[in-house]
Amino acid sequence: MSVRTLTCQVTAVEDLNPDVFGVTLEGRAEAMQHAPGQYLELQLDDTTWVPFSIASAEQGDGVIELHIQHWPERDNSVRLRNLLQVANQLTLRLPGGECVVDPQSQRPLMLIAAGTGFAQMKAIVEATLRDQPERPISLWWAAREHRDLYAENLASEWAQRYPQVTFQAVTEFPLTEPLASGERIHHHQGRIDLVLEKAALTFSDYDIYLSGSPGMVYACLDILEAKGVIRERVFSDVFAYAPRP
Repeated sequence: MSVRTLTCQVTAVEDLNPDVFGVTLEGRAEAMQHAPGQYLELQLDDTTWVPFSIASAEQGDGVIELHIQHWPERDNSVRLRNLLQVANQLTLRLPGGECVVDPQSQRPLMLIAAGTGFAQMKAIVEATLRDQPERPISLWWAAREHRDLYAENLASEWAQRYPQVTFQAVTEFPLTEPLASGERIHHHQGRIDLVLEKAALTFSDYDIYLSGSPGMVYACLDILEAKGVIRERVFSDVFAYAPRP
């Protein structure tokens, strides 16, 4: 898809937890088209564009969902939050990114996200459940604290409802309350790369998608490669915008 610049309506802004807010945008359906796993960029001024993963699968209705981490100490984050409080329209360009689901692959999916990296994985899960309903999905979502799993109920619902989906929650600190019950819902305490190192899985069986900071992605990649992953079946936007020397 070619990159397009357009103006869209801001139809909803809601807090998902104290540090993350969700934004719903609506524009012309044909202009808002994107593939699962892609991102868009929001314009703050004539020279400043900030990227965000699209958190919703393409529905053909021109509606897009974003999950945005608010960083009070970062100027662009504060500017965007202030802009969303007063603006009912935003200029954006999309789609961006090549970290999209391979529709020809039948391999099980392993989706590994940290923080709001869950947004990209949410779009991939939604599209896969619709388009490849038999394809196994293993979702690993890492966060520092339990409250940072801001869409835990949704991830648990997928695992409870769909027999091909498992949800692996990973937190560095102990849970503040139990996860939802379900035989395909699990919790691990620790750092995501070290948790993966201990996992008794054959990683070479999977198509693996990683979403998070460059440090998190490359730490996980080192573990995965040591455990025999097929490098050509590992995908992340980080490989494009922060390539390792």
